[in-house]
Amino acid sequence: MRDLGIASALRSTSVIARLALACAVALSLMTLSLPAAAQAAAASAEKPAMKARCLECHDDPKMKADDGKPLGVLADEFARSAHRKLDCAECHDAALAIKHPRNPLGAVKPQVCQDCHEDEFKAIAASIHGRRANGERAIKDCNGCHGSLHTVHRSGDPTSPLSAVNQIKTCGSCHEDVLANYEKSEHARALLKSGLVENSPSCSSCHGKHDVRAKEDAKATTNHAKIPETCGSCHKAIFKEWQDSAHGALLRAGKDGPVCSTCHEPHAIKRPDSATVRHEVADRCGGCHTAGGRSFHDSFHGKASELKNIKAAACADCHTPHANLPKSNLKSSVHPDNLAKTCGACHQNVNASFLTFDPHANPSDRSRNPVLYWIWVGMTGLLLGVFGFFTLHGVLWLQRSLVGKLRGEFPAHDATGPHVRRFHGMQVAVHVTIVTSFLLLAATGLPLKFAEATWATPLVSVFGGPQVAGWLHRFAAAVTFGYFAWHLAMLAHGWFVKKERGYFWGPRSMVPQPSDIVDLFRMFRYFLYLGPRPKFDHFTYWEKFDYMAVFWGVAIIGASGLALWFPTAVSTLLPGWALNAAYVIHSDEALLATGFIFLFHFLHTHLRPESFPMDTVVFTGRMPLETFKTERPLEYERLVAEGTLEQRMAPPPSALELRIAHIFGFSAVAIGVVLAGFIFWALLSGLVH
Repeated sequence: MRDLGIASALRSTSVIARLALACAVALSLMTLSLPAAAQAAAASAEKPAMKARCLECHDDPKMKADDGKPLGVLADEFARSAHRKLDCAECHDAALAIKHPRNPLGAVKPQVCQDCHEDEFKAIAASIHGRRANGERAIKDCNGCHGSLHTVHRSGDPTSPLSAVNQIKTCGSCHEDVLANYEKSEHARALLKSGLVENSPSCSSCHGKHDVRAKEDAKATTNHAKIPETCGSCHKAIFKEWQDSAHGALLRAGKDGPVCSTCHEPHAIKRPDSATVRHEVADRCGGCHTAGGRSFHDSFHGKASELKNIKAAACADCHTPHANLPKSNLKSSVHPDNLAKTCGACHQNVNASFLTFDPHANPSDRSRNPVLYWIWVGMTGLLLGVFGFFTLHGVLWLQRSLVGKLRGEFPAHDATGPHVRRFHGMQVAVHVTIVTSFLLLAATGLPLKFAEATWATPLVSVFGGPQVAGWLHRFAAAVTFGYFAWHLAMLAHGWFVKKERGYFWGPRSMVPQPSDIVDLFRMFRYFLYLGPRPKFDHFTYWEKFDYMAVFWGVAIIGASGLALWFPTAVSTLLPGWALNAAYVIHSDEALLATGFIFLFHFLHTHLRPESFPMDTVVFTGRMPLETFKTERPLEYERLVAEGTLEQRMAPPPSALELRIAHIFGFSAVAIGVVLAGFIFWALLSGLVH
C-alpha cells in the first residue's frame, strides 16, 4: 500500500511539472510575439497616419515638380479612386526612407503596377500595345489609358476613362481615323446617343482589353477567322444564320470566305436598311461575285439602287443578308420553289411566267438568251446608225450654213410684216405639251439610264428623290399617251368624218416619199457646194423624220415602258424574258429619242445660222411671209396657183406672244442642251472607266 501511494504521488508530481512547463513555454512565446504584434499594430495605425501626412502637402492642385510635372493628389478625388484603400507607402515605399521634397537621393517614385496586376501585364506584353516599344504612340505606362493612378477608376465606373462611353475618346486620342469613322456609326449612335451602355459595343467589346492584337494575329478577336464569333457575341441569331450559310461553310472549310467586316464597315457600320448602305451592297457583293455584280449594276434594280431608291431590290433582298445559299439548295431563297415568295415581297400577283425573268440578264451574251442578244444588237445598230448619219448630216449643214451666213445668203426678214399661218392653235398647244412632257421624261429618265454618272443622283434630288422622280416620269408618260391618243383620234376624225385625204401621200403628208430621198441627195450636194439648195414643200425630209421618230418612239417607248410599269400583268401574256427585252428597248430607244431631239432637232430647227437663236413658228403658229417664200418655195407657189394663199395669211404675233414664245423656247432649248451635255459626260466617263 505504501508503495502504491508513493507511485501515485510521483505521477501527480509529473503531471504538475508538465503543466508548469507548458505554461512556461506559452508565456515565453507570448512574450516573444509582443514586439511583432506591437509592430503590426503600429504599422496598421501608421497607414491612415501616413496617407494623412502625405496629403497634408500633396492635397494641392498647384503643387508641381521643378520640371513642371504635377505632384498634387487631391484628397476628394483619391477617396473615390479604385486605389483609395491603399496607403501611399504601398506604392511609394521610398517615401519611408527618403526625406523629400527635392532630396538629392532621388524622387519618391511609385512601384510598378505589375506588382498587383500581374495577369494584366502578361496580357498587355503579348498585345500589339506591348510590342510597340518605340514611337509616338507607344504605350509608355498605365496612365495613358487609365489616367492618373491617384484618380484611377474601375472600368465600370461611368467616370473612368475606360468606361464604355469614355473609352471611345481615350482610344481615339491615338486612333483618330478610327474614332472619326466610329462616331458616324450605328454602334456609336446606340452607345453615345441612345445610352445603351450594356448592349452597345465600345472599343474593348471587339478588340479586348489588355490583350489587344493586330488583326493579322491568329489570336486576335478581330482576325478574319474570329470576326464572326466576335460579332456573334452580340448578334447571336444572325451569327447562327451566317454559320449555316454558304459564306459560313467557306470559313469552316478553311477558305477565305466573306465575314461580317467584308460586308459591313468595321468602325463606320451603318443601318443596313438605309439607302446609302443598300446601294453599296452590290459593290461589296460584286467584289467576289464579279459577273453578278456587273449584271446587277446594268439592271433596272441596280440602277434604281444606285440612285438610292430605298425600295429598289438589292442583293440581300433576293439572296437574304446572312442565310444566302446556292440556288440548288432547297432552303435557298432563290431556289425555284421559293422564288414566288422571294419576288412576291415586292411584286404582287407573281406568276410562273414572271418568275422566268432574268434579274442578272446580260444582253451581250448570246449564249444566255439569243433572242435578247439580237434585240440588243438591233437597238445598238439603230443607235449607231442614226447618230452616225445625222452627225455627218449636221456637221455638213452647219459648216454650209456658216459659209452661207458669211456670204449673205440668208437675208433678215421683217418680223413685223405679213405672216403665214402654218399651225392652228390646237397644234401649237399639242407641241407645247410634247415639249414639256418630253423634257420631264428626259430629266427623270436619263439619271436612271446613267445612274453611275456623277450628275445622276444630284439631278434626281432636284425632283425630290428617286421615288418622286419615278412618279413624275410616269405622269409625263401618261401625258404622252394622252397627246398620242389625241393625235390618232384627230387623224381618224379627219379621215373618216371629214373625208380628208393626203395623210399618206402628197405635199401635206408626214409619211416619207421617194421625193424625200431625192431632196436628201440634193441637200448633200448643197452641203458640198455642188448644187443649189433644194426647194421644199409643206414638210421637209428631216421634219418627216422627226415626226416618224416621235410616232415610232412613243409607240415603242410607251409599250416597253408599260411592260416595266406593270410587269406581273404583262407576264400573264408574255414570257419572262420579254421584260428583259422591254428594258433594253425602253432604255436604248429613250436614249435615241433624247439624243436626237437635243442634238439634231434643235440644230435643224433653232441653232442653225438661218434661224438662230430661235425659230418661234411652232410656238406662235406663224412665220413671216418672206421667210415662208425662202424656206417653203414649193408650197408658196402651190398656194398662189390654187389661189388659197390669202386664206393662210395672218397678223404677226404680238410682242407678248413673242416674249412668251422666246422665254418658253429658250428655256426648253437650254434644258435640252444641258441634258445633252450630261449624256456626253456619262458616255465619255464610261469610256474612260
